Amino acid sequence: MKKITQDAGRKQLGEFAPDFAHFNDDVLFGENWNNADIDLKTRCIITVVGLMSSGITDSSIIYHLQNAKNNGVNKKEIAAIITHCAFYVGWPKAWAVFRLAKDVWNEKVDAKTEKEIYQNTIFFPIGNPNDAFKDYFVGQSYLAPICKEQGIFNVTFEPGCRNNWHIHRAKSGGGQILICVGGRGYYQEYGKKAIELKPGDCVNIPANVKHWHGAAKNSWFSHLAIEVPGVKTSNEWLEPVDDKQYNKLK
Repeated sequence: MKKITQDAGRKQLGEFAPDFAHFNDDVLFGENWNNADIDLKTRCIITVVGLMSSGITDSSIIYHLQNAKNNGVNKKEIAAIITHCAFYVGWPKAWAVFRLAKDVWNEKVDAKTEKEIYQNTIFFPIGNPNDAFKDYFVGQSYLAPICKEQGIFNVTFEPGCRNNWHIHRAKSGGGQILICVGGRGYYQEYGKKAIELKPGDCVNIPANVKHWHGAAKNSWFSHLAIEVPGVKTSNEWLEPVDDKQYNKLK
């Protein structure tokens, strides 16, 4: 097991608060972080979660995000960790940590295609072609599981792609939440005007409401699709969105 060492306490507070510097460098990092009862990767994850839950977004969490990356936490894993915690500690905290994590896990693919160029602009993976649902989409979509246990998936739409009108049926509860994470798209409930969606926008879709969502004509689009638990839930897929109406959207 790699030994963790720290001297930030003595460097920054050695003269002003020598006892605190000792506890920070020798006890917290010297003894606690080198306790082999928990492996370093798990300890890094616990630390990031603890700081995120406290709303810490300064240099300390940046250090621990980098430490997590150095000890084996990959981009897909940190995305799932932050997303999972968002349900328990709050969406604003998750957004704040994601902005920092994007800079730490800033790997870029050698972009040659439009898909690869777009992937470099978003944190979540695009995933694989959404072939299981291709009959319910106009155009090409992609699906990437983010946190299967919570029913969270990243759905990506190529420009012009959108799903059919559909309804999330439920006897009680149910429905879906969309968190927009990249590009530009639209959401529309039947009988209402389409709403433009950009990163950071959130849509709460009640159960038993007819709707569709997808990309703008000239933009890729990605959103997290979050399943809301309910009783006797199911999806009812309906007709495609009318081309004439869709083409009126900018």
